[in-house]
Amino acid sequence: MGILAAVNSVYWHEFFFMLFAGISVVFAVCVLLTQNIVRMAFYLVLSLGSTAGLFFLAGAEFVGAMQLMIYVGGTLVLLIFGVMLTAQQRYIKMNTHPTDWVLATIVGGSLLVLLIGAATGVDSWKDASASTKALTTLDADDARTATPLGLALTGVRVDKLDTDSALTNGQSGYLLPFIIVSVHLLVVLIGAAYMARTKRSATAPVGRAERARLNIMQMEHETDDVVYSASKQSSSSLLNSGQDQAEESTDEAEE
Repeated sequence: MGILAAVNSVYWHEFFFMLFAGISVVFAVCVLLTQNIVRMAFYLVLSLGSTAGLFFLAGAEFVGAMQLMIYVGGTLVLLIFGVMLTAQQRYIKMNTHPTDWVLATIVGGSLLVLLIGAATGVDSWKDASASTKALTTLDADDARTATPLGLALTGVRVDKLDTDSALTNGQSGYLLPFIIVSVHLLVVLIGAAYMARTKRSATAPVGRAERARLNIMQMEHETDDVVYSASKQSSSSLLNSGQDQAEESTDEAEE
């Protein structure tokens, strides 16, 4: 009875929110700290999957499904297969300079401050009753379609489309975070493609004809070495025999 009472007293929505949020933050930090690009992609899958769980808990089923299909199921799988098919070495590690960490901290901190300021600048966050009223008065069928969600991501307040213009303050509050996240995703993809590229001049695959030509050149080089060593030995033996004959003739002349 005590266990059942303890289980029933747990607020599961808050529990799973903290669980998904913790997993997302922990593996996001692991993405920043690891030097193996394959492990980095795995950690990013877990972080983005936990973010999708947060969307599902918030009632945004469409956004959570898009998070799983686009980011986890599409982009990261493509990145992992690209790295596996283009990498020439077994393990790929990135060596960062201390100045890179300082620059990344400055840029990341600036973006974090900008995102927090843009997110907290939305008026509906300041007035919880107005936000609750907007959610309750919005039609459930309209809230689950792609059009209102797409408009909301670009900054259009769907719940205030037919209201007075004086009440539409902060209508584009989500536009700046949406643009920043989109640009950040583009930069990450470009960086991943740059790190996974191969240097053709140094690690280009050798074809059969080229391999045969290299084998022939190596055999010719080995043959030349054998001939040179044999001729050198014969010359040395002839020189030694000539010296011996000269010494014998000198000894006979002295006698």
